[in-house]
Amino acid sequence: MKNSILLFLFFAVISFGNSLNAQKITDGQTLEVNGMSVTFNITNKESIEAGGKPYDRYKVSATVKNTSDKSYNIRLSSFPQIVSNIGLVELDCINATGAKLTSKKIELKMKAQIINVTYSAYDKSGKFTNGMIPVTGSYYFDAGDTISDHAIFIVPQGQAPDVTVRSLK
Repeated sequence: MKNSILLFLFFAVISFGNSLNAQKITDGQTLEVNGMSVTFNITNKESIEAGGKPYDRYKVSATVKNTSDKSYNIRLSSFPQIVSNIGLVELDCINATGAKLTSKKIELKMKAQIINVTYSAYDKSGKFTNGMIPVTGSYYFDAGDTISDHAIFIVPQGQAPDVTVRSLK
């Protein structure tokens, strides 16, 4: 019992710490977050019904622009390499339901640099052939670059999306 209370407090403190870094953002607003300019826009709104309850369905877009002199770059040392830290900023819709396989978050990630690799192999008939395969060589976000993404948020009817943004870098 004592261990479960300590574990709960530990996760509560971590959650509280993460929420302190988050800033509220509204439709059409642009925020500066760690040298990045983050913009959030609602592009469409419609009313729907799911499970007999009324909801508002919002199509939204988010854009991040690197306004600093700093470039972000992750070089891959081998293939395949699992990379999980390519996110730049995360926009979290606090009141989104996630109903009908919709989003609760938008994570804007670095761009992938694709390299075409030529390889040689024997085909099924035994003939020696050359082929080409695209391989991810690195992830980057250079100074002045812009990255955009979109999502659909479903919120209770009469509410606007309650969105926060936080830096992942």
